[in-house]
Amino acid sequence: MEQSEGGEVKPLEEEGELERMDTVDDASKSAKVLDLLRQFLTVQRRRAEAYTKLRRGFSEYMSNGGEEAYQQVCGEITQEFNDCSKQVIDLESMLMLPDLCRADLANLLKAVQVQEKQKLHLTVKIQVLKKSGRPSERIVMHDSCQLDNITGHQCVHVREITEAAGTEDAEADAEYDSALKEAICGVQEAVTCINEYMEEVRYEIEALES
Repeated sequence: MEQSEGGEVKPLEEEGELERMDTVDDASKSAKVLDLLRQFLTVQRRRAEAYTKLRRGFSEYMSNGGEEAYQQVCGEITQEFNDCSKQVIDLESMLMLPDLCRADLANLLKAVQVQEKQKLHLTVKIQVLKKSGRPSERIVMHDSCQLDNITGHQCVHVREITEAAGTEDAEADAEYDSALKEAICGVQEAVTCINEYMEEVRYEIEALES
């Protein structure tokens, strides 16, 4: 309040001042949310790079062998994904803070987390299945067998091919094929969901930038 020359008390321009304060607060809030979403995009890029490294490591293993090198890659990738998940959880928490109150975006990041976990689980399952191979095509080694450099595996246990054995192999192969197909479809579904959620994140970023 301030007093006029005639002693009359008149209000200050409080409404205009409050509006300016609200505008500053909104701009600050938007800037914080924008920064958190950009950090999330960075995490997703790290995840994409980790998947590339995992696929490359598995491909090299299938081509050249080297169990130890492959397991080392798996260990590094597991640590990378754990770090990414922890960072996203932190971002979710910050979006839920009272000064931001963006539960909608926190839930969006959480939904991506769920799909990323499913994608990783199924990707590992696919690699395990491919490592083992179809049951009917696996090389069976016994303690009394010989491995000749020229002819390869010389099995002393010659099993008579019977109708029952053939049926058993066919059933095992069918089960293997079904499990592999299910895992591949699961990865594709997870990727589709993740892409849809990421579109929402990018839309929000564009809105905040404008």
